[in-house]
Amino acid sequence: MSTPSSVADVGEHALIARVRERVPPGPDWVAIGLGDDAAVVEPARNALEVLTTDALVEGVHFDRAFTPPRAIGHRALAVNLSDLAAMGAAPRAALLSFVLPPALPLADFEAIVDGFMALAAAHGVALIGGNITRSPGPLLVDVTAIGTARRRRVLARSGARPGDAVWVSGEIGSAAAGLQSLSAGARAGGRPAACEAAFLEPQPRVRLGTLLGRNRAAASCVDLSDGLADGLHQLADASGVGLEVDGAAVPVSDEARCWFEARGLDPVMAAITGGDDYELLFTVRPGGRSRLETARRQARGLRLTRIGTVRREPGVRLTRGGMSEPVPSGYVHFR
Repeated sequence: MSTPSSVADVGEHALIARVRERVPPGPDWVAIGLGDDAAVVEPARNALEVLTTDALVEGVHFDRAFTPPRAIGHRALAVNLSDLAAMGAAPRAALLSFVLPPALPLADFEAIVDGFMALAAAHGVALIGGNITRSPGPLLVDVTAIGTARRRRVLARSGARPGDAVWVSGEIGSAAAGLQSLSAGARAGGRPAACEAAFLEPQPRVRLGTLLGRNRAAASCVDLSDGLADGLHQLADASGVGLEVDGAAVPVSDEARCWFEARGLDPVMAAITGGDDYELLFTVRPGGRSRLETARRQARGLRLTRIGTVRREPGVRLTRGGMSEPVPSGYVHFR
């Protein structure tokens, strides 16, 4: 009997069994987990539930030519954890669904699940259900994530006010440089290894998000998986304010800066308009600096950079060298 090589060779129930083999015993609050028609969980005491969902589609969000299967699984959960972080929520559970082309290698399917489960374990996320179905088209991985937050610790995009300081975590543009390098493949000279890793296995700022909420350090917050430019506009629109960004302060990594400059690109603009940063953009009230410093200490060395100011006048502008220019809107689907 030949060894099965594709997902079509084993069928839906065997695929579900292979997922279940990789799932550790659930926590006590999972009354019914994988294997039933629906999951049953106990709500967290004195906390609100925060829910988010996102799908990764082959050819839109990743290219299997240069994205390892394990990275696909990692990224599918990471984008949802980043959304929870932006809300100040601690992740708790997830639902994982696949829309699979029949020819997908079985080893690739298992590696996707392994990548997902590794990140889930790192953040204490219980996989409690999902679905598997067949696709006549591209591979699709869909995740719903559930987190919790105390009522007064929930963050939102709509809390920015004129005079607030604008802050960002980590570094901007590394994933965009990494994607360019991976897309170029062997043609790329001096490939930026750290940037490629930033694209393939982004690290959602879960701890920072919960700290900003717990310390009430942030007045507003948004995730940057669609890039800094998009996040700036989303926050400004939701809050009904304008933002002024200091181009010299935008934290672009040396490796990404060198990559962009070597290709004749403006490194700051390339970083701002790139995507997949998985960082947090947030605003801090003028009197909230001490709370932010507390969150910074508890974040264990994560880089936080002030990049601008909230203003009353609408629009998002980038200032550098004494000149001001509008920030492009960033990545948008269907455009």
